[in-house]
Amino acid sequence: MSTPVPTTPAAADRRVTTVLVCTSCRREGDAEDAPRAGARLHAALADAAEPHPDLRVVGVECLSVCKRPVTIGFADAGKWTYVYGDFDVTTAAEILDTARLYGAADDGLIPWKSRPAAFKKGVVARIPPFAAAPEVTA
Repeated sequence: MSTPVPTTPAAADRRVTTVLVCTSCRREGDAEDAPRAGARLHAALADAAEPHPDLRVVGVECLSVCKRPVTIGFADAGKWTYVYGDFDVTTAAEILDTARLYGAADDGLIPWKSRPAAFKKGVVARIPPFAAAPEVTA
């Protein structure tokens, strides 16, 4: 389950980093009748993030990076969004530690030297912050 967004005034001032997890990612060897690797990683991340109000774990149906399971992402308003591949349930703590580095960066750009190895080689995409289109008047 995902961690709820803080609603108290003091907590609302804190930024919440969203950790996206592809729940449909399947690893070779996943049994047809068992939870997929993505669902297992989502559960592990959600459990590990429970005591951290600055992190929200959100399962998504598919991130379309099927050749690099399990795929995750980091997102926050006004920041670059990152998509990474090649994770498994054993990497939950490392993912959350890196999500906190992402959350601490004003623009979401984690300095290369500060990134764990999996986040240097696992980058699938870096998506610029969404800029709202100017309003058009008739």
